[in-house]
Amino acid sequence: MRYKLLGRTGLRVSELCLGTMTFGEEWGWGASREESRRMFDAFADAGGNFVDTANLYTGGTSEKFVGEFLKGRRERFVLATKYTLNMSPDDPNGGGNHRKNLVQSLDASLKRLDTDRIDLYWVHAWDGMTPLEETMRALDDAVRAGKILYVGISDAPAWVVSRANTLAELKDWSPFAALQIQYSLADRSPERDLLPMAKALDLAVTPWGVLGGGVLSGKYKSPADRPAGARYVAGGARLGSPAAVRRDRSDRRGEDRRAAAGQPRVPRCHPRAGSSRQAGRGQQDRARIPARLSRQRPVLHFREDVSADRQPPVVTAIYRDPTGGEEAPRDCGDLLSGR
Repeated sequence: MRYKLLGRTGLRVSELCLGTMTFGEEWGWGASREESRRMFDAFADAGGNFVDTANLYTGGTSEKFVGEFLKGRRERFVLATKYTLNMSPDDPNGGGNHRKNLVQSLDASLKRLDTDRIDLYWVHAWDGMTPLEETMRALDDAVRAGKILYVGISDAPAWVVSRANTLAELKDWSPFAALQIQYSLADRSPERDLLPMAKALDLAVTPWGVLGGGVLSGKYKSPADRPAGARYVAGGARLGSPAAVRRDRSDRRGEDRRAAAGQPRVPRCHPRAGSSRQAGRGQQDRARIPARLSRQRPVLHFREDVSADRQPPVVTAIYRDPTGGEEAPRDCGDLLSGR
């Protein structure tokens, strides 16, 4: 096992991190305590020292298992957990990145893990509501209190992370040292902004979903091979997931057949959300687009809108005028659905 520095810190972590979302069977899938311990011990025997969990994983059982497995060897491991997601659906403040949820989630995680500190505390997702100043100051207070040592962020847009670290540098708060994102051969969208940002800010990157929900391992030959309740399911897959990749390939084949028959596919578009254009102007814009696309396919730039409630991704398509005119950006949600 080789070891890496965690971002701009002196903390050494194994190049492989043990994710423990499947520790526990409360969600209808996952591993028993005995099987979880065998996985943990195998990872430790291979030299791994970086363990990642979250307060929500299997309703808190994952943290309990990890705390139990660390008994007698806590100092050797770099322990990471997360907060943000709602542990109490009936409590309006049971989730989010605000100070109240941070404090109560951190204390609960420390209790479940049976430890006095967290080595790396992740913001699990950007909630879109809590001011960044509140989150970064609250995290820094927890660092100064000795309850956490380093902070990181998961599943957030690049502009949020860069602004947060700029604030931390300006205010002398603890900056994010690491970034956790979905990244695999099935979803390479982070290469557009998140990975270049991480390189520029010297953030460690810990990707999740690297096997595309198991599809890239080769064990699922078709959608019918997936077990019921799998994370990636047909019809509910996010952009870049294996199911979405297959749909995209199918759409492309259909487009090629239509093009060969002289029937190019023309997507229906609508003006950008929140635009000040009047409805009549939007109708005129839509009427002009087919002519622009008559001899050239659109160049598509996909951007996933990461939010606390996991809304479907927003898609931005750039249409280039074949006659050399200016580019015309449009938000085209219909491109994903194939309508």
